[in-house]
Amino acid sequence: MLYTVDLTKIDGDGAFPCPKCEAIISPDDETEEIYQIVDTKVEGDNLAELTIVCNKCGSTIRLVGFLLEV
Repeated sequence: MLYTVDLTKIDGDGAFPCPKCEAIISPDDETEEIYQIVDTKVEGDNLAELTIVCNKCGSTIRLVGFLLEV
């Protein structure tokens, strides 16, 4: 199952629960214990989208909301 998480809707430090198993996915976790980055989408010099897989339940999560319209 593919879930989409809009980072502009997240308060705090950017951590959020996996939509399926509720494991906390934090941008500060660099160990790949909880999730792995499987794809990135860049527009120009900016990160536009990131696709990760939760290591706890195997869900694929698409992160959007990196680009802010100015």
